Amino acid sequence: MGLALARPIRNSKKNIMSDIRHNWTAEEIQTIFDKPLLPLVLEAAGVHTQHHKFGEVQISSLLSIKTGGCSEDCAYCPQAARYNTGVKVQALMKVDEVVEAAQNAKAGGASRFCMGAAWREVRDNRDFDRVIDMVKEVNKLDMEVCCTLGMLTDYQAERLAEAGLYAYNHNIDTSESNYDKIISTRTYDDRLNTLSNVRKAGISVCSGGIIGLGETNADRVGMLLTLANLPAHPESVPINALVPVAGTPLGDNSRVPFDELVRMIATARIVMPKAAVRLSAGRLELSIAEQAMCFMAGANSIFAGDKLLTTPNPEYNADMDMFKILGLTPKAAFADKLVNKKGELQHEPC
Repeated sequence: MGLALARPIRNSKKNIMSDIRHNWTAEEIQTIFDKPLLPLVLEAAGVHTQHHKFGEVQISSLLSIKTGGCSEDCAYCPQAARYNTGVKVQALMKVDEVVEAAQNAKAGGASRFCMGAAWREVRDNRDFDRVIDMVKEVNKLDMEVCCTLGMLTDYQAERLAEAGLYAYNHNIDTSESNYDKIISTRTYDDRLNTLSNVRKAGISVCSGGIIGLGETNADRVGMLLTLANLPAHPESVPINALVPVAGTPLGDNSRVPFDELVRMIATARIVMPKAAVRLSAGRLELSIAEQAMCFMAGANSIFAGDKLLTTPNPEYNADMDMFKILGLTPKAAFADKLVNKKGELQHEPC
């Protein structure tokens, strides 16, 4: 019965929810978001199978190449220098150390390798030169290379593109109306300007946000509205559930119930059909059955390894067991062919 219901959604060319749109209204997305959970997941699964290979999930790895000491005041982040969270400041890693970590990640099944630095913004100095070398060397491993380094100028984005960067992550975190409650050291427009610089350089855009910051459902819809109405949808949309860290302003927040995470994933899948929806921070708290529902709702990427920058994450072996139980298959690098390994767009983005 379930498959029969899903087929019209998957095959119907007239299903407006599968169209690629950039003119969503908040009311339209709110209507989707508010649907009963199982019908919402079923609809999202239908959209997913129109645009993606069902059951194929990319394994990504995230390494903190420079930890702690950040001048920003993001209320959720243990790496902010102003908060006492026990995170030790570590200098920028050496190139050979990063390459070794990337090799280990690839051996563990990862096809995408992301390097994160706790910087407010990239500066044109020797540290950035070293990151450029990291990108060049990891690129030789035939992995999708991603960076998250803070704000970028157009020139810096071009340098990363020339080095072979495949993707750049810069989350908008929450809705524009809620943003000032979470961060005061950079503006919402600063984040959007960085995304624009990344897009102009021909680098794949990775941008999503966090739920569990104390936001309303309208804020969650507002975050998706911003992303869905960009001139081109992000190729990747990470959906993070807050991992509360003692010492941060949000350290006492409750963890996000899994059904709220599923609802967010399903709505993102419907309004941005071609994007990779990445099941990101907060996954450690989910059972295999709960993660399975996230995949049904349209998630098709996970971060593997025991850490996401500084927060705990499921280990590789546990994830491989889950893949076997659920019948998931790892997605190969560059499978989407939106951007090649040199960072060059192959066709118009979604």
